[in-house]
Amino acid sequence: MIKERQLPILNQLKEWKVIFIGIIFAFLWASASTATKIGLHYAQPFVISIFRFLIAGSIMLIISHLLMAKRLPQKKEWIQISIYGLLNITFYLGLYVIAMQKVSAGLGSLAVATNPVFIVLISAVWLSHKINFKSIISLVLCFTGVFLAAYPLLQSSFATPGGILILIVSMIAYSLGTIYYSKQEWNGLHILTINGWQTIIGGVFLLPALGLTYQSDKNTFDTDFWFSTAWLAIAVSIGAIQFWLYLLKINPIKASYWLFLCPIFGFLIAYFVVDEPLTLYTLFGVIFVITGLYISLSSKKNKKNKF
Repeated sequence: MIKERQLPILNQLKEWKVIFIGIIFAFLWASASTATKIGLHYAQPFVISIFRFLIAGSIMLIISHLLMAKRLPQKKEWIQISIYGLLNITFYLGLYVIAMQKVSAGLGSLAVATNPVFIVLISAVWLSHKINFKSIISLVLCFTGVFLAAYPLLQSSFATPGGILILIVSMIAYSLGTIYYSKQEWNGLHILTINGWQTIIGGVFLLPALGLTYQSDKNTFDTDFWFSTAWLAIAVSIGAIQFWLYLLKINPIKASYWLFLCPIFGFLIAYFVVDEPLTLYTLFGVIFVITGLYISLSSKKNKKNKF
């Protein structure tokens, strides 16, 4: 009888736990763009990226192999991890950090939240999934929202057309990486092992770009640099992703809805931390993107597609 009475309380606590983790995930994920903007005041894009990936990847591999004693990847798995790292780290985050030199932090977080739409559309082309009218409408709404939010930023030099284009290409790279990862057979390889090695390998692929662009006088390794880089490595690359994986495990469809909070948190963090402007264009841009995401994810839920 006591256990039966405790069940509703336990269920309620579990729901509150999921809500708490969802809010923390959205905040951490949205904070990446502002942390990147801060880091760019003190170092070049690829310098930030290499240190971020080295710190995050090393921590994940130490936990995976030394503390949890998980196995190393084998044969074909190294190729899979390398391709995933190339798409998810080298191209996505490599291009993203370049784009953040040319767009606002808030706009960067708004673009990141549109990834589910790109995933649906790319799946239609790559995996021959049928694309429906809702998906097209969601794409139009999301792009309209991004450009609405970007309009005043373009006028006040907080964003450039080239920066927005690079940002969109980086989102496409991320979506390709997500689909590739979901379609591979990993044979029980632990997620920390996969993420740790793909982060390290993706960073290695960026070393030639670092070598070609490095200028010592443009890098100041002070406290602000290390704080922003450590935040990106630990809070975002490790913390946010682990929270995201937890939410996906509980309910993949509901997990996607936490992305709705990312643009809101992103613009608020950028406003309070780096004094980026908030306007009615920002508000309507966020509304358009959230509406587009809702339509996209509702369509995905109805069809029970998993990417």
